[in-house]
Amino acid sequence: MFAALEALTERDPDRRDLAAASLGDLLRGTALDTDAARLVVGRLVRLTVNEPVTRVRESALNAVSEAFNHHRLPLDLVKPLAAAMPTMEPEILGHAIYILGATHAPTALPMIEPFLAHPDQEVREEARLAAAEIIASNPEETIHNS
Repeated sequence: MFAALEALTERDPDRRDLAAASLGDLLRGTALDTDAARLVVGRLVRLTVNEPVTRVRESALNAVSEAFNHHRLPLDLVKPLAAAMPTMEPEILGHAIYILGATHAPTALPMIEPFLAHPDQEVREEARLAAAEIIASNPEETIHNS
């Protein structure tokens, strides 16, 4: 794990991409406890926000997505993605939206809702699904106008 985390800072994008994929493999399984998963996810989020190469960003986002299969992670850990979302291509933007929704945090809704009107249909659908997941997991916090 630590070698892969260090490789996230390599100059060669192929090595960063491979490191992100390796960390995704670790997050996909049950080898990491919650603290280790949070460390890895935090580093992958930082990589995504600062990474200029789309395929490396995609690998990092895929890896972060894997963490939600075994861990409940707080919005604050992945919130920096929101600032980078306007710079993301539609192919990877859906991953970031999914991650925000996977936190189940009602405060993620304002970060997702602007993408309900995105020009790309797949991005709009991912935003709809993420918002629905948050609302479904927090029904007591849903505002009802009657």
